[in-house]
Amino acid sequence: MGPEVVTAIVAACSAGVVYFAAAAKVVKQYERGVVFRLGRLAREVRSPGFTMIVPIADRMSKVNMQIVTLPVPAQEGITRDNVTVRVDAVVYFKVVDAAAALINVEDYKFAVSQMAQTSLRSIIGKSDLDDLLSNREKLNQGLELMIDSPAVEWGVTIDRVEIKDVSLPEAMKRSMARQAEADRDRRARIINADAELQASKKLAEAAKQMADTPAALQLRLLQTVTAVAAEKNSTLVLPFPVELLRFLEKAQHPQDQQPTQSPRIEQAQTPQIERTQDDRPDG
Repeated sequence: MGPEVVTAIVAACSAGVVYFAAAAKVVKQYERGVVFRLGRLAREVRSPGFTMIVPIADRMSKVNMQIVTLPVPAQEGITRDNVTVRVDAVVYFKVVDAAAALINVEDYKFAVSQMAQTSLRSIIGKSDLDDLLSNREKLNQGLELMIDSPAVEWGVTIDRVEIKDVSLPEAMKRSMARQAEADRDRRARIINADAELQASKKLAEAAKQMADTPAALQLRLLQTVTAVAAEKNSTLVLPFPVELLRFLEKAQHPQDQQPTQSPRIEQAQTPQIERTQDDRPDG
């Protein structure tokens, strides 16, 4: 075998190795391979595993089929009740049609991001502040529907949309704090007034019961004295009935209880003056 033959065999083997290296492709489990042959889309999308393409004529692009977590930058807007807020969200989506994701849109990730930002601003303008703070589940569903409608043509499906945070101005935060404090104060006063009403009813019933049984009042007084004495106090306060104080007051001032007599005024007698002869008129 001459050297020319050996050189040809070596060259053929080298060309085969280069061809094989250029044609052999490996698609991972979470990827799909889209092959373009001379610029046109091949019929089949390559499944995960080992696959072969025609070098120079074919070009294969791999598309990730995993769920992509895309943060949406904070968007500032005015709500329907004229409150300025900043809202940020996160979008979970995945590619369901690898060929459409490459052909129908230039960059499907960028397209989904821009659509999410536009939809978020639209949701802010259509919603009230209370809905953004407490009714986020409904807003998330609205965002998902708004983003998913155009994304279907891109071979992308929206798995989930979540509003992460709603930033409010400091003045609005202080106003909401005052409102919450006033509401809690109102509820506390109502509860306290209700407790006072119930206590007054129970005390009225107890007073009626003690009025029917005078000994109960004395027993209650002794219980109070026992409770005060159990605290090891140096001063013991004994309550006295009001009737006893009034009785003692009457005993100290008995003269005040006698009815006062009005002085009798005697009519003074007018002295009679006798007339003398000199005082008599001439007749």
